[in-house]
Amino acid sequence: MINKQSNVYTIVYITAMVIVVGAALAFTSMALKDRQQENAQADKKSQILQAVHVTTSRATVIADFDKYITAQLVVNDKGEDITGEDAFMIDVAAQAKIPASERKLPVYVCQLPDAGTKYILPLSGMGLWGPIWGYVAFNDDCSTIYGAFFDHQGETPGLGAEITKPAFTDQFPGREVFKGNEFLPIEVVKAGQKPLNPKVDYVDGISGGTITSKGVGAMFDNCLSPYRAWLEKTGKTLGNI
Repeated sequence: MINKQSNVYTIVYITAMVIVVGAALAFTSMALKDRQQENAQADKKSQILQAVHVTTSRATVIADFDKYITAQLVVNDKGEDITGEDAFMIDVAAQAKIPASERKLPVYVCQLPDAGTKYILPLSGMGLWGPIWGYVAFNDDCSTIYGAFFDHQGETPGLGAEITKPAFTDQFPGREVFKGNEFLPIEVVKAGQKPLNPKVDYVDGISGGTITSKGVGAMFDNCLSPYRAWLEKTGKTLGNI
């Protein structure tokens, strides 16, 4: 019989506890994996809908998404459809880090009863403390912004985290990315200032959240620019550009 006061007993006891606890945590993680994925997908669907001002709930988000999102496309930087790809499952953060010519670009087509067709494009970038992301919805002219949603992983409350608030997001509707034949993604500038290019539409950044605001601007440039060909082609096809 092992002496409970001995070092051998202590080591055996600790080893056994580590194995038992590790096995329990692994089992719990596996058991909850499907639910965690469902919750993550439901949250993503809610965020996409918020870009077109559709308020939903955990109980209705799946039905609402299926109701309003009538098509999902994947395109390349030439504006061509990529077949065989699931737009919803594409890792936008990973795509944002590779050359534009190699990216798979998701497009969510939304039909609103009182506002017509909207095209929702995902964005991904970096703030001060970690990832930031969002969705921007365009009117059927494929130039004018209808709505925007942003979120973050760890920006500072009251500062960079303010990108999630209406005071920031409500500046985007009505801004345009096409000025004649030029494609000019929205810039985020310090309040009271203007961009160097007078043609560019812009919004005021977050006071005290300069780095996060610059991150949003960089995110627009990096993530929207590859969509230029698709936006231009779709807008012209509909006769709106």
